[in-house]
Order: sequence, then C-alpha cells, then structure tokens
Amino acid sequence: MMTRLMRTLTEIGRWFDDRTGVSAIWKVTAGHRVPPNTGWWYVFGSATLVAFIVQVATGIALATIYIPSTANAYNTLQFISTQAKWGHLLRGLHYFGASAMVLLVGLHVTRTYLMAAYKYPREMSWLSGSVLLLLVVGMGFTGQLLRWDQVAVWSVFIAAEQAGRAPFIGKTLAHFILGGNTVGGATLSRFFAFHVFFIPMLIFGFIGVHLYLVIRNGISEPPKKGRPVDPRTYRAWYEDMLKREVHPFWPDAAWRDVTFGVAMVVVLVVLAWAIGAPHLSKPPDPTVLQAEPRPDWYLLWYFALLALTPAKLENFVIILGPLFFVLFLILPPLVANKGERSAWRRPWAIGLVIACWMMIGTLWIEGERSPWSPDFSAQPLPSDVVQATGGPTLEGAKSFHSHGCEHCHQIAGYGGHRGPDLTSVGDRLSADQLTIRIVNGGTNMPAYGGNLTAKELSDMVAFLCSRKTH
Repeated sequence: MMTRLMRTLTEIGRWFDDRTGVSAIWKVTAGHRVPPNTGWWYVFGSATLVAFIVQVATGIALATIYIPSTANAYNTLQFISTQAKWGHLLRGLHYFGASAMVLLVGLHVTRTYLMAAYKYPREMSWLSGSVLLLLVVGMGFTGQLLRWDQVAVWSVFIAAEQAGRAPFIGKTLAHFILGGNTVGGATLSRFFAFHVFFIPMLIFGFIGVHLYLVIRNGISEPPKKGRPVDPRTYRAWYEDMLKREVHPFWPDAAWRDVTFGVAMVVVLVVLAWAIGAPHLSKPPDPTVLQAEPRPDWYLLWYFALLALTPAKLENFVIILGPLFFVLFLILPPLVANKGERSAWRRPWAIGLVIACWMMIGTLWIEGERSPWSPDFSAQPLPSDVVQATGGPTLEGAKSFHSHGCEHCHQIAGYGGHRGPDLTSVGDRLSADQLTIRIVNGGTNMPAYGGNLTAKELSDMVAFLCSRKTH
C-alpha cells in the first residue's frame, strides 16, 4: 500500500515537473554555486527580502480595513489600533517591518561597498540595488502620511515646501507631491496609491532583476588583499574557483539566511507585541500650529540636517544633498569597476563609511532632541526660580509663560531650546535692549509689540532683568 502511494506521488511529481520545469528552476536558484567562506555578512540582502514579504503580508491585511479618505483614515487606524482583533500587533509589525527594511538595506549597501562587490561584472547589481534603496525610502516616506494625524500632515507640508525650492521644477514637484495646492483628499489618495500599488510594483520588478543578476554573475567572493579584479580574466578565474570548491547555495549558505530571517521575524513580532506602532497624534488640523512635524527615525537624520542648516545655505543643502547621494550610488561601478576589492587596500572607503555612519548617528541624536522645535508642554516656572512673591517680577514671569516665551526659551533648565537661554539674560542685555528685542522680534522670533500691553511689556522686561548670575 505504501509502495503504491509513493509510486503515485512520484508520478504526480514527474507530471508536475514536466509541465512546469520546477526542478530546473530549483537547480538554477537554490542549487547555484556560491564561493567558499561566505559568512554572516552576506545575510542582509535576503533578510531585507524577508522584511519586504512581511510588509506585503501585513500591508494587505491593513488595506482590508483602512479607508484612504480624509473623513475615515484617522478613525480606521484608531479602530485597528484599539478595537480590531490583533490590530495592535498588525500595525506594530508593519511599522517595525519598515524600520527593519531600511536598516537592513543600509547594512547591505555598506557591506557591498566595503567589499567592493560593485566591481566587474556586478556593476548592474549595484545599480539595481541602489534603485531598490531609493524605493524603500520612498515606501517609508509615503507610508507616514497614511496615519493622517497632525504630525504626518505637517511633515508632508514641509516636504512639499522643500521640494518647491528645487530650480526649474520646484513648483511642479511640490504640486505633484500634494496632488494640488495644499494637503487634502487628493494628497492622501496619491500617497496611498504610491505606497500600496506603484512603489511595491517597482520593488517587485527590481527584486526580480537584482536576483537574476546575482544568479547570472554569481555571488561576489570575499575579497583578499593582493587579488585585484581584472575584467579580462575575472570570469574565467571565478568559474575555475567554483569548480575547485563546490558549495551549493542550498544548504551550504542558505541555512544562515534562513536562521537570520527567522530570528528577524521573531524580533519583529516581539517588538510589535510589546511596543506596537507609533501613537497617533491629534487628527489633522492645518489651523493648529502646535505640532512637531518629524519623519520616522530612518529619515530623522536628514530632517535634523535641514533644521540645523543656516537659512542662507538651506537651498543648497536641499538641492545638492540628494544630488550628491545619487551620485554616490551611481559613480562607484562606473569609475572604479576594477582593481583591489579588499577594504584594507581601500582605506578611504573605510573612512567614508565611518564618516557617513557617524554623521547619520550624530544627526539622528540631534533629531531626537529637536532643539529647534518649540516645547509646547513647558510648564510655568516654579517659585524658587522666579524668586518673587509679587510685583512686576512675578507678573512678568506669568506673562513670560502665558505668551509662549517658555516654548522657545529656557530659564534655569525649564522651557524649550529653540531660542537663546535666558537664565542670565540680565547680565547681557539692558532693559532698553530687552524692550527693543521683544517689541521688534528677531531671527526666528516673532515681534510681540502688538501682542503685549504696556504693563505686560514692562513687567516682562522687569522679570528678565532680574535673571542674573547672582
């Protein structure tokens, strides 16, 4: 009985293979040979693919409930987060999956660059991977607006304003991003279409191209000092090396990809369950200015760079920054497709990678601190800081808080960081100088001349004059 069953299954398998050629596909993909000593540094590409699959699965599930309209988007996300069964886990998986994709593709690019795997004959693999990197960032950017809360809407306002500064095409580009002259239903529909249909379609296509090129040209071998790439002899040397040391992808190398991919999914589930997706801020209201628009963490460093750039240089950074980044992605395989691959023979490559990661890390920390953003949660100064029980000093402290000065200025550790610290401003400025500054305003400071009564102005100046070292 068992023999007959096995014979039947074998015949079915042969029939299926004859019609589909699945064994040939398996031989070309899982059976292709890989160089020896491909270790754990080679797992980031496949892990990025696993993270993308997680995004597709969770995105489809979310799309069955999400309604991409200005009247319903916010409420449906609230429903998913608080009422739908497993909704909290689903949103968390989608959020952390996006973070994993960005982080892993960044590590994959770093590893590829340090090992100079963009050299002959893998120039097109690098270029197709560069397109995938940009598409992953685009997925993250378009996904943030779909939360349709105050932070997301203002973030798109800022992105469109920055795009509008590009020469020649700025206005057209800003209009395209917004789907009109301002953020509205057309903007949300456009971002939804790009996030759910257009960009994933391109990612699927370029993943296919990228994997084909990997199989076509082989996985790059670990580089060694003194073994440069010569386009005239490399292919013959590579094929000879594979014949001498046969290592099929499955299972010799694939077990590391599977192990790392499964571990990553477990981590995503734990983070989604324990932390969940980002908390939604208030529903969007363009008339409310008390918002702290910021992108998700993987774009926060660039947001910090723009925020810290002097106003006179902003346009240059907005235009030249992305241009230099794209040139960095395009130029390596075009101008340095042969020669040494070992990072120890390319110290400038190590220095460039360290400098880039240090810059991103430092700017990310500043982005988390956001010293340029007003602190709308600042509380009134405590009595031991004001050090007055009555009179103009106490009334001035009250006006200092009620008119929002504490949002931007800090006194004795209380308040925001956007403006100068006023803890000892009485040592630096006279009463007349303070009056002129408050009435007329200054850089990034509005003029308060029309918002304060004469008594409020006098009391506030008296309070600030009392702010001295001793």
